[in-house]
This record gives sequence, C-alpha cells and structure tokens, in this order.
Amino acid sequence: MIEARATARYIRTSAQKAKLVMDMIRGRDVNQALATLKFVRKSVARDIEKVLRSAIANAQQKDGFGGDVDRLYVAGCHADQGPSQKRIRPAPMGRAFRVVKRTAHLTVRVAERPAARAGARPARRARPARTPRNRQRED
Repeated sequence: MIEARATARYIRTSAQKAKLVMDMIRGRDVNQALATLKFVRKSVARDIEKVLRSAIANAQQKDGFGGDVDRLYVAGCHADQGPSQKRIRPAPMGRAFRVVKRTAHLTVRVAERPAARAGARPARRARPARTPRNRQRED
C-alpha cells in the first residue's frame, strides 16, 4: 500500500480555521475531496487544495504505485500551529493593543486503497443485538 504526504508551512491562517476544513475531507477519496474543497467558502481551502494536489503527485512518483489515482484517499490531514507574529495597534489614550497574526503548518497524507478481490462481497453492517428494549412486543 502506497502512502505519501505533503506539507505546507507558514500559511497565514490559524490552525483552528484550517482544521474546520480538513475535517470535511478526512477519509474521502481524493477526487471527492478536491470537489469538496472547490466549493467550500473558506479562503484556507485553496491552500489545502494545493497541499492535497502535491500529496497526490508525491504518491504518483513513489515506486510501486498502481497508476490509478481513483484508488487514492485522504488517509489523514492535520493543521499544526506555526509561529505567531506579534504586532502593535494604536489604541485610545496612548495605549496599544496587541495583534497576533497566526500561521499554520498544513499536512495531508494520501494512501492507496487495497485492490478489491474479484468476487468478494462488501462487508455487511452489523445489526444491533436483540434486546428486550428494541424487540417488538408481541401480545
């Protein structure tokens, strides 16, 4: 199974804002994740899309890659806090307010799904155990 990652560092957004978008694409197929990022109304989505495309390109360059991009999925993604820039903003009566300009490090991991065996059935969803609470009452 091929796994590749890409990282973008010092992106001018907070890690908290980036995590909101990354939670939307985690575990999805790469084509579905790219479509999601295209229509998300957050400016950090463009930066995450660039990192995802870079991770896909990194996976294609690895030895042993099957050649089918459709089998890739977002195995993991996270945003870490980078260094913050401290700035001063003038305030009334000779005071000053501190402005913190945050940065984030974005990391996206993609992996290749294992090939489905011929004739294999998809796994069934487990049914809940039959208990007196969910058993229908017979009168």
